[in-house]
Amino acid sequence: MTSLKKKFRQIKKFPTWIFFFPALFLKFMKLCMKTKFIDPNDHIHSEEPVITVTWHNRLLFFPVMFPRWVRRKTMAIVSPSRDGQYVTDLIACFGLKSLRGSSSKRGAPVFREALAALKEGYHVSFTPDGPRGPRYHMSSGPILLASMSGKKVVPVSVNYSSYWEIRSWDRFQIPKPWASVTLILGDPISVPAELDENNLEAIRLEAEKALMALTLDKSV
Repeated sequence: MTSLKKKFRQIKKFPTWIFFFPALFLKFMKLCMKTKFIDPNDHIHSEEPVITVTWHNRLLFFPVMFPRWVRRKTMAIVSPSRDGQYVTDLIACFGLKSLRGSSSKRGAPVFREALAALKEGYHVSFTPDGPRGPRYHMSSGPILLASMSGKKVVPVSVNYSSYWEIRSWDRFQIPKPWASVTLILGDPISVPAELDENNLEAIRLEAEKALMALTLDKSV
């Protein structure tokens, strides 16, 4: 069993067609659940690109909850790790594009690519506590990108009425059958072009609190 697990972990990329099946399963699950979309600022119909932030443990239903036209104009920042490759291949089934990088690997190149994507009219999506945590801690990356691009940061949460938690660093959430799933977009956060260390931390904390305010979690 240990040998089989080791061999599995050595696989860096599966054939792309394999991910069609979990993507189809997620779409089917959505049909079986009560879903709700909360967007008081009508970001969904805005032509202005934004930078979204969503906690790592809410990613499972993140792509399937958005309309197709939003997914097709969104680029997600995904870790360049093996697990990040799995995420990249899965979300591609929903029409989302990926920019591969993190704070520890390809940080500068992916930042430049994100700036270019925003200029081209794409939304850029972050999981600001990934890929290794700590859980529910906002990194400064989205704030710096917003400052350099002039775009706003929009907190986004996917909440489940009932769910299982995986024993991982982020306590990854999987909704139970027939659970209610709510996608909620918060108020946009403006970031000034000039940031010193104190302003950066203040806005980072503001964004973290704004995202936590949308977050439904029994353990918090």
